[in-house]
Amino acid sequence: MQFGISIAFSQSPDYVPLAVAAEANGFSAVTLPDHLIYPRELSVPYPYTPDGVPRFTDDDPFPDPWLASVAMAAATRELWFYTSIYVLPARNPVHVAKIMGSAAEFTGNRVRLGDGMGWMPEEFAAGGQEFARRGARADEMLSVMKKLWTGDWVEHHGEFYDFAALKMRPAPSQPIPIYVGGFSKPALRRAARNDGWIADLHTLAELEALIAEVRGYRAAEGRAAEPFEILSFGCSDAFGAAGYRAMRDMGVTVVSTMPWLYYGVKLQSPVELKIDGIKRFADDVIAKI
Repeated sequence: MQFGISIAFSQSPDYVPLAVAAEANGFSAVTLPDHLIYPRELSVPYPYTPDGVPRFTDDDPFPDPWLASVAMAAATRELWFYTSIYVLPARNPVHVAKIMGSAAEFTGNRVRLGDGMGWMPEEFAAGGQEFARRGARADEMLSVMKKLWTGDWVEHHGEFYDFAALKMRPAPSQPIPIYVGGFSKPALRRAARNDGWIADLHTLAELEALIAEVRGYRAAEGRAAEPFEILSFGCSDAFGAAGYRAMRDMGVTVVSTMPWLYYGVKLQSPVELKIDGIKRFADDVIAKI
């Protein structure tokens, strides 16, 4: 099992020093958040908290994750980067393919797409995209992007996108892995058709049941024997090395955490305190897994 740091809520200038410290202390990945905007008024409740209030505020920074990945990759050697979660259908697939293909080139193929369908209509309006049928459109977006990433002459004639023969360069020299986040049945089925599933915040029992469900969908796709990543945040009842071993044993391949929180360091604390938390977590947990 690999460990990653979740860099959400950190200030943008802290990204690079946190990435350098993570790689130096046995972490393998950085998990990057994404949102285009924060509207003054939300038309729908946030779906992942009991009270419908988002976990983030209008003051929390959301730098473009692919630009941030390039900056962190320039200061590290092996650390890889994935989004959790990139609101894919709020964008245009040609634009996403271009920036991700470029990011893959500049990072040495160290970026991976963790996508979700989104929940905020205002974000889609700001991005000039339809909120309705975003799941079906996202599926076609992935097909478009995979074609463009070949670097060959390609064309596409689908329900949502249509273009004659064209070519996009640079093209990734390796396939970009695609993970899908969410725990609804459509999200789990979509994940099973791709390269991995990204969990939310769960208990160990909840996570185990969801892993079994997504594996069932994977088997139904005839792909049970193929590699498949299970990426999770730390469980609400998994503490210390024993808790992470339990996650590993149920099939989690990558666990992302904010290690400084375990040592009483708040989200907006100075970067030096967060780096100290990274070092302590490496000694207390990673070294014992």
